Amino acid sequence: MSSAVLMDVDSLPARAVLQALPQPILVLDEKRGIQFVNYAAEAFFGGSMSVLTRQTLDDLIAFGSPIISLVETVSQRRAPMTEYRVRVGSSRFGDERIADVFATPISDTDGRVAVLIQERTMADKIDRQMVSRGAARSVTGLASMLAHEIKNPLSGIRGAAQLLEQTIAADEVPLARLIREETDRIVHLIDRVEVFGDERPMEREPINIHVVLDRVKLLARNGVARGITFHEEYDPSLPPVFGNRDQLIQIFLNLIKNASEALERTPKPEIKLTTAFRPGIRISVAGVAERISLPLEIVIEDNGPGVPPDILPFLFDPFVTTKTNGSGLGLALVAKIVGDHGGVIDCDSRPGRTRFRILLPVASGAFQTPADAEEVSPL
Repeated sequence: MSSAVLMDVDSLPARAVLQALPQPILVLDEKRGIQFVNYAAEAFFGGSMSVLTRQTLDDLIAFGSPIISLVETVSQRRAPMTEYRVRVGSSRFGDERIADVFATPISDTDGRVAVLIQERTMADKIDRQMVSRGAARSVTGLASMLAHEIKNPLSGIRGAAQLLEQTIAADEVPLARLIREETDRIVHLIDRVEVFGDERPMEREPINIHVVLDRVKLLARNGVARGITFHEEYDPSLPPVFGNRDQLIQIFLNLIKNASEALERTPKPEIKLTTAFRPGIRISVAGVAERISLPLEIVIEDNGPGVPPDILPFLFDPFVTTKTNGSGLGLALVAKIVGDHGGVIDCDSRPGRTRFRILLPVASGAFQTPADAEEVSPL
């Protein structure tokens, strides 16, 4: 980050450059008072510039954070420094976040410092998402092979088992029925795997995500989530997503079904649905020159026992499951559908709280930033 750019954060060109960056940036004075934050920092800390600039870094960051000592050192030495994989805790958000923190002096004449935060958790999870999509593509090839080489012989085995049921002794019928039922189970599994190979273009349109969530909640309350308390925290001004209604319903119904199954032994089971506009998250997509902004955030949270830590990094890979009789394809399919919509999904879990977060792009033209706006959230 060039200090020349930051010499005068009040100049229009400098502000435009800082506001365009997807990483949170704070400009601090010699007493660590916050002078300026960009849109991404507003989203990261959950506050507007007018609120944040009334605080110091010490008010914003948890006591004893290495970020404070980093800023002190940079201010004294007048030299840029970096801390990697720092735990960033703040009174403005509940959980610690892992980030790389870059600090640089603004000038040689005062102690002002610019701080850039690169959240590693999201970067790491997006990287993992891309690996999961690669694994899903491998499953696509596997599905084609299974359909051709296995399903046809299975139909013959099933037919033979049906004939046996009609001719063998009564005490042997359960064995023939077992062959038929297990054959049906394998065919059903292959049918699910074949979904990964469906490359047909899907019909999409601007959709109000709250209509989708209300539909999913209605279905779940009368089915898999009967007896579970739901809470909603919706942003009513959320712009529409460009998606397929049926597939979006499938995504969230699958996630709520998983949450409901995880809550079976929880005394007071609860599921919380949250939507928000979160600027500052952008990813690079092959074949697209500009990075894609994913400002629509949908979170499904439950108070169940959590996902085992050894499984969590691979949760969206095919055939990975925490269920005794699970196939390990449900979340892999969810990740595929989210990817087909141009979004990403991640999971953060600990005992007593599991959060699935989906980030999606807005429908084209659904949100425009006023040219004369002083403080707006979208990039």
